[in-house]
Amino acid sequence: MTTSSPTVRRSPSALRATVAGVFGLFYAYAVWTAVAFLVAQATAVEGLTGAGWAFLLFPVVFPIIVFVAGVVLGRRRPLLHLAAILLVGLGLVGVFWLNVLTFAITNGNSLFGS
Repeated sequence: MTTSSPTVRRSPSALRATVAGVFGLFYAYAVWTAVAFLVAQATAVEGLTGAGWAFLLFPVVFPIIVFVAGVVLGRRRPLLHLAAILLVGLGLVGVFWLNVLTFAITNGNSLFGS
């Protein structure tokens, strides 16, 4: 009696790269927005404190970290799972960005000023 192992059909790597690339554009937009906000706040009249620089630099790096983690987690999974992981990561980045904006608006005195 022979038992055959089920074969898992994998999607072509070009299709996987296309899905990751499309999601990568959304992550890049999040990075670009964070950089634009950082530059706008740093060149304002009051400037940024040291805590302000640290606080506003992390949103620049965070989408990159989440994207790389999503690609690493989804690289051996089916294509739909990769897309779902990257979509959830994009939602996480969006919620994090809203938290950064809320904190910057409500606690601006600790971030801005010479």
